[in-house]
Amino acid sequence: MQIHDLPYPDPGLPDARSGPRFLLWLGRNQLGGQLKSLSWGLLHFLSVASLPYGVGFAVQAVVDGSGSRLALAGGLILLLGASLALGDTMLHRTAVTNWITAAARVQQLLARRTAALGAALTRRVAAGEVVAVSTGDVEKIGWFVEALSRFAAAALTVVVVCVGLVLYQPALGIVVAIGMPVLALAVLPLLPRATRRADQQREKAGRATELASDTVAGLRVLRGIGGEELFLDRYRRASQEVRTAAVRSARMWSLISAVQVLLPGLLLIAVVWYGIELARQGRITVGELVTVYSAVMILNYPLRHFEEIAMAYSFSRPSAQRAARVLSIERVTEPGGLRTAEAPAGDLYDPVTGLLAPAGLLTAVVCGDPDLAGRLADRLGGHPTDADSGTGSDPGADPDSLPSVLLGGVPLDELPLDTARTAVLVQDKDPVLLSGTLAELLDVPSSGSVRPEEALAAAQCADVLDALAQASLDDDPMNARITERGRSLSGGQRQRLALARSLVTDPEALVLDEPTSAVDSHTEARIADGLRALRSGRTTVVLTSSPLLLDRADRVVLVHEGTVAAVGEHRELVLTEPRYRAVVTRETDEEAASAALSQNGGTPLRGEPGIGEPGIEELTEIEETA
Repeated sequence: MQIHDLPYPDPGLPDARSGPRFLLWLGRNQLGGQLKSLSWGLLHFLSVASLPYGVGFAVQAVVDGSGSRLALAGGLILLLGASLALGDTMLHRTAVTNWITAAARVQQLLARRTAALGAALTRRVAAGEVVAVSTGDVEKIGWFVEALSRFAAAALTVVVVCVGLVLYQPALGIVVAIGMPVLALAVLPLLPRATRRADQQREKAGRATELASDTVAGLRVLRGIGGEELFLDRYRRASQEVRTAAVRSARMWSLISAVQVLLPGLLLIAVVWYGIELARQGRITVGELVTVYSAVMILNYPLRHFEEIAMAYSFSRPSAQRAARVLSIERVTEPGGLRTAEAPAGDLYDPVTGLLAPAGLLTAVVCGDPDLAGRLADRLGGHPTDADSGTGSDPGADPDSLPSVLLGGVPLDELPLDTARTAVLVQDKDPVLLSGTLAELLDVPSSGSVRPEEALAAAQCADVLDALAQASLDDDPMNARITERGRSLSGGQRQRLALARSLVTDPEALVLDEPTSAVDSHTEARIADGLRALRSGRTTVVLTSSPLLLDRADRVVLVHEGTVAAVGEHRELVLTEPRYRAVVTRETDEEAASAALSQNGGTPLRGEPGIGEPGIEELTEIEETA
C-alpha cells in the first residue's frame, strides 16, 4: 500500500483484545512495507557501519606508503557513501509511508466504528477520549509501527558489526561484543517506570482534552451563568497536572538518554585504552585500532534506535489500548441484519415497556424520568445501550437479551443497519448540527416527499431564515454558513433546524425526544400544529411533557417506572390519572390534595388524603411495614 492508494478499500477486522495485540495486528497487516523498510534500513546502517573499515584501510595504506591501496580505500569509501545516501533516502521514504498508512488504517477503523455505533459511542466512551484517540493517539500508533522496522535493521546491524569485529580483530572485537549487549540492555530497568509515567501523562492529557471539549461546547451556557472563571480555573489545574506529569516523564527519558551516552563513552574509553596497549605490544596495527575505534563510535548511531523503540512503545501502548477499547465496542446486532433490505411499515411496538405507537398516528409519550425517556427513544430507534438494563420489568436484565422493538411485526435488530435507520429515525434531545451551509444541512437521505421549504415552515424557522439571510453574502439563507454545532445560533434556533432536518428525511417512523424544550409557548403551539399536519399519515412518536404537544397528539401514553401505566387523550388523563397530572402540570402532593378538597366542597375524594388521614407517603410506609 502506497500513500497515493489511500484510503484502504477494506481496512480489515482489527484484533482489539488489547493494545499490544492491536499493534501486532497492525504490524502484520503492513508486513510488505515493514520488509521494504527493513531492507533499506539494513543497507543504510551497514553502509554506516562499514565506513570505519574503509577509514582504517586508508590509514594503514598511508602508514605503509601504498598509493594503490589508498586509491582502493578511497573508492571503497565513495561507494559506501553512495549506498549510505541511497539507503537513508529510501529508508526515510518507506518509514514515512508505513507511518502514514498505519495512521490511515486506524483512522478508517475508528471512522467505521463511529458510523456503526452512532450516538451510542459517546454514551460508552467519553467524548474527550474519542477526540484523543482520533488525533494524537493515531500519530503515536503510526510512530511505533514505522519505528519497528528501523529498530530491527539497527539491531541486526549491531549483531553483524560485533561479529565482524570479532573476526577482524578478536582481541578488541570480544570486548566490543561483550559491551554492546550490556549497552542495549542497560536501560531495561528504567523502562517500566518511564512507561508508567508516560501512561499517567497520557491519562491526564485525555482528561484535560475532555474538559476543554466540554467547556467549549457549553461556553454559551457558562457565559449565561457567569461560570467562565470557574471552568477556566478547572482547566488551569488540569493543564498544570499535565505539565507536571510531562516533566516527570521527561526526566525519566532524559535519564535513559544520559545512560545511552555515558555507557558507550565508557566502552569507547575501555576500547581505546586496551587498544593502545595492544598496539604497543605490536599485536595490532594502527589501522586496526582506528577501525575498531571508529566502529564503536559509529555503533552509537544504531544504538539510539533502541531508545527510540522503547519510547515509541511506551507512548503508543496506552494509545493503542484506547483505540482497541473503542474498536472493541460492538453493536447489539450485526450491521448486515438477518432479513432482506426491504423497509417494513406498520405499528411501532416496544415489548419491554409495552409502548405501542399505531401506524399513521401522532403518539405522545410522557415519562416522569428524563433519563428513561432518552433510553426509550434509543430503544425505539434500535439503539439499545448498557443503560437499558434498568428499563422495564427486569432491571437487572442484560441489554443484549432484551427483545427488540418491532416495526410492523418485524424486529429492528434483524434488519440491515441502513434499512433500520431509513425506517425509524430518532432525534436526540440535544441534536448536533454539522458545520456547512443550510442547504448542506438539509441535504440528507430522504424519501423526497417533503421539500426543505415545507419542513422549515412546519418547524417554524422563519426567524432563523431571516437571521441566516442577513449573514449570507447573496441574501439567500440556504447559502448561509452554520458554524460547528450551530454555536452561532440560539438553542431554540438549533432545535428547530434539527427538527426541520428530521422532517425532511420523512422516515416511516419518526421518534422525537423533547423537540420543543428550548422554544417559547407560542412557537411551540405552532410547531405542534405544523408537525401534526406534515406528518399526517405517518407514524410519529414524541417524548415530551409539554401540554401543548400532548393536547394535539392522537394518542398519549404514560410510561411509569419502565412500563406503560395509562393510555388515552391528554385532557382525559389529566382528570383521571394523578401520576400523569403530576408530571405534566408539575403538581405536588400537597397541591393535589388542596385541589381535591376545593373541588369536593372540603370533603376529600376517595383515595385523596384528608385531615387526620394518612397521606400517600405514610400509606406507602404502612404498606412496606406490613
